[in-house]
Amino acid sequence: MISTYKARTQLTLALPAAVLLAGCASGGKPASAPAADLLEAKNPQVLLLGEVHDNVQGHKLRYELLRQRVEAGWRPAIVMEQFDREDQDLVDKAQKGCADAQCVIQVVAGARWDWQLYYPVIQLALTYHLPLVAGNLSRADASRVVRDGVKATFDPQSIKDYKLDAPVPAAVRNAQQQEIVTGHCNMLPEMMVGGMIDAQMSRDIWMAKIIRDQQPKDVVLIAGNGHVRKDIGVGYWLKQVAPALTMRSVGFVESRDNGGRYDSIQTLAPQQRDDPCKQLKKGK
Repeated sequence: MISTYKARTQLTLALPAAVLLAGCASGGKPASAPAADLLEAKNPQVLLLGEVHDNVQGHKLRYELLRQRVEAGWRPAIVMEQFDREDQDLVDKAQKGCADAQCVIQVVAGARWDWQLYYPVIQLALTYHLPLVAGNLSRADASRVVRDGVKATFDPQSIKDYKLDAPVPAAVRNAQQQEIVTGHCNMLPEMMVGGMIDAQMSRDIWMAKIIRDQQPKDVVLIAGNGHVRKDIGVGYWLKQVAPALTMRSVGFVESRDNGGRYDSIQTLAPQQRDDPCKQLKKGK
């Protein structure tokens, strides 16, 4: 018989990326350029830029927003969810030795992402010598967190800084649970939910920690909309340890609903995709 932990871990890592997009295919209208308030805003010390992972329009608009700021003289480090933090040496090697983004992708990229969507951002970093920083947990570390809890991958000082010895506030944990359960079509086995909440929070805390490590340099985070939320995501954890940082979170969303999740939103046309819940429904 497979153990509860092993079953939970295998299911967590096997769930298709498309399922994570469930609930995102609501109304919106196409935009040909980033919203004016995004283009006109001052550069903060930390700019959190979200994404619906497969929304092509969102990637284009986010790149355009970043390009205009960089071409105007801003020189932030770019922390990317798409690179696992253990691969930072590879990222550094690629950035020093590669002439174009395709080379970086070939040196560093794993199989989890549609890398051509990230090509323009990586190329922008190469062209303007902006540090590329790996921000995500590896699958191995995520498995440790599912098994051992949210503080499993952190050193004692980080556990103290982020108060991980105490229970995470119920409002944060409950909101994460709602996002994870609805994002998996309300069909997630109950035994998996706690571990997945811990893994999501660990990713957020690691991204916050890595962003802080770049100080005094300004930072842009490229990550999914769930991670850039200011109420429960990276923005929340940054404010716990660095409240003086100027920060702005931007959701690139397929709806007009902000609900206090972001400082600003860029509304996108829904990406055409199959029902992301179809595969799970077949398995029931």
